[in-house]
Amino acid sequence: MKLNCLIIDDEPVARKGMEEYVKEIDFFNLIDTCENAMKAAEYLRSAEVDLLLLDIHMPKLSGIDFLKSLKNPPMAIFTTAYSEYALEGYSLDIIDYLVKPVPFDRFVKAASKARDFYLLRHQSVKNDQSYFFIKCDGKYERIRFDEILYIEALQNYIVLHTPLRKYITYLTLSAMEEQLPVPNFMKVHKSFIIALDKVKSVDGNEMILPNNGRVPISRALKDEVMNRILGNNLLKR
Repeated sequence: MKLNCLIIDDEPVARKGMEEYVKEIDFFNLIDTCENAMKAAEYLRSAEVDLLLLDIHMPKLSGIDFLKSLKNPPMAIFTTAYSEYALEGYSLDIIDYLVKPVPFDRFVKAASKARDFYLLRHQSVKNDQSYFFIKCDGKYERIRFDEILYIEALQNYIVLHTPLRKYITYLTLSAMEEQLPVPNFMKVHKSFIIALDKVKSVDGNEMILPNNGRVPISRALKDEVMNRILGNNLLKR
């Protein structure tokens, strides 16, 4: 398995340095480099790209605006000299945010996160798969879907809560949501996904789950959440 990488940076020296880094990663395949976002947009229309290594400050169109403009963007790692855009970057579900000059060991860590995210995204949940693997504390942990109580977003991590323990891994909530069996899970808040069959009770704008778990319900989603939880099972007088 190799990830097709596209480097986008207006600085020739930065492009060259990133190109050398990519060539050192055995599961990366460098397909090209672009000096601006406009050229990258043309490239994406004709090539299969798995990962963008994307600078933020570029002429005409910034890396952030470029990523926002893509309907189905590839995975992206921001590579920039400016740290102040990190929060906005993570709101776009980027894999990582690297501040130049980027140490190679930090690049390797970001590359590993991209590989793990790619493997999770392409796991065959559709083939009635009942489990998946995540990387947690340096190990690959096997988790069954029916073990999950709820999933919590924590900056650029997610926390999977199960009856026996919590698993923390470098993934976004939206990436995890894509892999969950739709009938069994629901996003009830911008930071939480629940297993519908694990809800013990609803208390105002919170759901109570096993192990004293309490998950907030977004006001905008309250009606939909209640319909999914109660269905036709609410006894009435």
